[in-house]
Amino acid sequence: MNIYIIDDHTLFRNGLIALLESKNISASAASSPEQGLEELASLEVDIILLDLRMPQMSGVEVLQILKARKTIAPVVMLTTSTEEKDLRDCLKYGAQGYLLKDMDPDELVDALDEVLKGSIIVAQDMTHILAKVLRNELTDSEPLFEVLTNREKEVACQVSIGYSNKVIARELGISDGTVKLHVKSILKKLSLSSRVEVAVMVTEKGCCK
Repeated sequence: MNIYIIDDHTLFRNGLIALLESKNISASAASSPEQGLEELASLEVDIILLDLRMPQMSGVEVLQILKARKTIAPVVMLTTSTEEKDLRDCLKYGAQGYLLKDMDPDELVDALDEVLKGSIIVAQDMTHILAKVLRNELTDSEPLFEVLTNREKEVACQVSIGYSNKVIARELGISDGTVKLHVKSILKKLSLSSRVEVAVMVTEKGCCK
């Protein structure tokens, strides 16, 4: 596993690199968003760990740029913020995870493993805030689940569980490539931008009951 960290706090950044390397995980880092964006343009990494509040550019702004670049590596926010707006904005702009900096080191490593498998990870302490975000954001303007084909509905339900494309393919007896096509179609039909948004919509509305 190759992790790339963008965080302006030197002590935390260096400590996190040491922690990950002690777990046999390769890690490198940028001390500013500008450095991170420049280096990521030519790097291949498995996961990007992104701080939220930085003086030069916010984590949300970095997310928007990475999204515009169609960055393949999943982005996981690693922050101290438990604010509803921060969680909402990060999910809106495509973060695949939202973790808190005070979490247990072993839990962090486990979370990164799950992200690599395609799972959506939100800190346990943020569950109640996530539920509030879902109520506030997805009630008024949510596209109808009925616009999806039956197969797309099946895939969306599997995505909501946090399954990776490979697991969904195995569960439904189809290829990984077919799953990818279905996910792309689901995002387009529902006017969503990430698997996270699909998952929260499906979960909040109980579409798979």
